Amino acid sequence: MKSHQTTQSMKPATAAKKLGVYLPATPAEFQEGVVTRAELNEMQANPPAWLSELRENGPHPRPVVAAKLGVSIAGLARGGVTDALTTEQIEALKAEMPEWLQKERATQAEVRKEGARLKKRDAERAQQKPQH
Repeated sequence: MKSHQTTQSMKPATAAKKLGVYLPATPAEFQEGVVTRAELNEMQANPPAWLSELRENGPHPRPVVAAKLGVSIAGLARGGVTDALTTEQIEALKAEMPEWLQKERATQAEVRKEGARLKKRDAERAQQKPQH
């Protein structure tokens, strides 16, 4: 029996997510087609001009906006940010530093601090276990 490799392809939404871009801002041919694994890898290695432009200036999808602001996606929603934002809009929010953003950044910092504490605790417990 002979095996042949099939070409893996994905929907544009999946490819956009993997590329970290906002799907509605991508070119029509990207939105309407399918993307193979090889094409995705090529775009990541050698981004076309439209991809570089989107990554630099946006609009950015919520996970990217949240990361750039230092908050969680849920924190964005609590702050009333439900749409994609451009880099310029993100920078304006950082400069303005509204109360909700300060609060969400502090919450995120606490979450990270607690995560680090638990990781350290688990590592210490693992070292204390007797080896068989």
